Amino acid sequence: MVAPLLGGLSLFGIGEGLLVASRWGATPWTVFAQGLGRRLDVSIGWSTLLISVVVMLAWWPLRERPGVGTVANLVIIAYALDLTATNVATPASAAWRAVLVVSGVGAIGVGSALYLTTGLGPGPRDGLMTSLHRHLHVSVVYVRLSIEVVVLIIGWLLGGVVGVGTAFFAATIGFAIGWSLHALDWLVRRSAP
Repeated sequence: MVAPLLGGLSLFGIGEGLLVASRWGATPWTVFAQGLGRRLDVSIGWSTLLISVVVMLAWWPLRERPGVGTVANLVIIAYALDLTATNVATPASAAWRAVLVVSGVGAIGVGSALYLTTGLGPGPRDGLMTSLHRHLHVSVVYVRLSIEVVVLIIGWLLGGVVGVGTAFFAATIGFAIGWSLHALDWLVRRSAP
């Protein structure tokens, strides 16, 4: 279970970094991290880590329990995101920027499928979402949507980049995760004795 967790979280962070490197917009939480990072004058990785810690503090009154996967999520995604965003140059051509966006969403989809199946604890943002869902008795769809819209707007107001990459992520991430989960299930069933 450790290898899928570490690999999945690394892919997730790399995917986030590819979206940032495209400069066509990022996921809502990364837009928030970009904006906050600019205000605090810290890297996007440190900003992501700080946001994750604050989100986890919000778990306390909600009685959510972290797991090994929660702590790994906090550290590995921030590190992989920072490393990728720092070392992948923004291409000059629109075609290569599109490749970064599509590859980023694909990596996030595969990474999510890997780490979600380990059952070693939710990520900070997922734990907040499921806790609010349980405590408020509101559909998880509306809780997640509300959180994502709020952090996106705050991030944009702080100077984070919102663009076609953000819209593409929003429109396709569900499919990317669904297909990745299906492919992972098929591979597991195929390799079973």
